[in-house]
Amino acid sequence: MQLDLSQRHALVCGASKGIGRATALELASMGAKVSVLARSEAALDALLPELTERSGVPATAVVADMDDREALGATLSDLVQREGPVHIWVNNTGGPPGGPLTEATAEALLAAYTRHIVGAQTILQVLLPGMTAAGWGRIVNVLSTSVREPIPNLGVSNLTRAAVASWAKTLSRELPPGVTINNVLPGFTATDRLASLADARAGREGSSREDVYKAFVGQVPEGRLGDPSELAAVIAFLCSDAAAYVRGTTLPVDGGRLRSI
Repeated sequence: MQLDLSQRHALVCGASKGIGRATALELASMGAKVSVLARSEAALDALLPELTERSGVPATAVVADMDDREALGATLSDLVQREGPVHIWVNNTGGPPGGPLTEATAEALLAAYTRHIVGAQTILQVLLPGMTAAGWGRIVNVLSTSVREPIPNLGVSNLTRAAVASWAKTLSRELPPGVTINNVLPGFTATDRLASLADARAGREGSSREDVYKAFVGQVPEGRLGDPSELAAVIAFLCSDAAAYVRGTTLPVDGGRLRSI
């Protein structure tokens, strides 16, 4: 099975921690030249030496904010000009704050739509010409199991993640041969995002993070939280030549928690 990604340039968004960081390291281990994007320059700079050591190719930090569309497009255009076309794009962006959809303001919906849809479209239009010219590209969206089954008290996130999945499915019919797009749906994964959601729930219920985690794990047939490296392994596979015929799919990586087919 061909998993070598040498001679490929990967851009991993949200790479300062969690699933994004683990994915950047996995792609570097497969030989890819990795550019990592996040708002935290210090966190990215700390990651670069390990990425470079794993891949043997100098890694690059891209400091950008998904909420600033014009600056994001300009920053990525500069990246392509300096470092060459991006062949792999891992679209991983932090989710909106929790809360019921009935209480969400119009501003909250616009902010989420701008970050997740408009931001993604901005990146696509910068990177796609290079993928098309190469006749090879991989786009993987890191979303949520809420694409299949909405999660209580994550109203804006449920809505937005589903919109990105629809965006991806539409693109899967439009992108040229050799350029694939797929979605990965993390379940309960041990990340800072899950910890913040657990703390918010614990505050509402008068319990503790540990109690909330126990409730989460009780819904997972595998009996534990996922590790970011396990998500990274699946994402890396979808970025490889071995997954060349996987296109427009949505793959849960959730320990069996989803009840739907």
